[in-house]
Amino acid sequence: MSDDDTPKIPFAGTASTDDAVAAVKAVSSQIFDFAGVPAKASEAGPGVSACGDKAPEKYFQVYHPWNFQPNSGADTAVAMKHLKEKLNTGGWVLKDEYYDNSPNKNLNLVADNDAKKMSVSIVEYGKNATPSIGINVVSGCYQVPDGQTIKHS
Repeated sequence: MSDDDTPKIPFAGTASTDDAVAAVKAVSSQIFDFAGVPAKASEAGPGVSACGDKAPEKYFQVYHPWNFQPNSGADTAVAMKHLKEKLNTGGWVLKDEYYDNSPNKNLNLVADNDAKKMSVSIVEYGKNATPSIGINVVSGCYQVPDGQTIKHS
C-alpha cells in the first residue's frame, strides 16, 4: 500500500481530551438510541490513543468500544435493522455492510459522520449464547489546545 492509499484520519478540530471524550460519548448514546430496543450497555468508557503518525504530544483520537445487549435476544436482529436504517440519516452514511468470515457469519455495519468526524463499526453477535451487538465509535484526529496535555487512557 503506498502512502496515497493509506486512509486519512479526518481532522476533528482542537479540543481538550475531556471535551473530545464527551463528544464520543454523545455519539455512543445516539447509536444506543438508534437501536430502538430495550437493552443495557457495557460500562467500559472511552479511551484515548495516538493519532496515526502525528505528533503524539499534540494529536489524539478517542475510541469507545462497548457492548449493546438487548433485554430479549430476539431483539438483536431488530436493533440491527434499526441501526441500518438510522445510519443513513442525520449526517450518517452507511459505508459498508457485510457478513464476516466467522462461523456465525456475523453482520457488520460501518458508518461515518463527516460533520461530527466520527466513525462507527458495529458487529451483530446474534447467534452467541448471550446475543449482543459490539459497537466501536472512533473519532477523527483532535489537536490538544496550546498549553494543555493529552490525558491518555
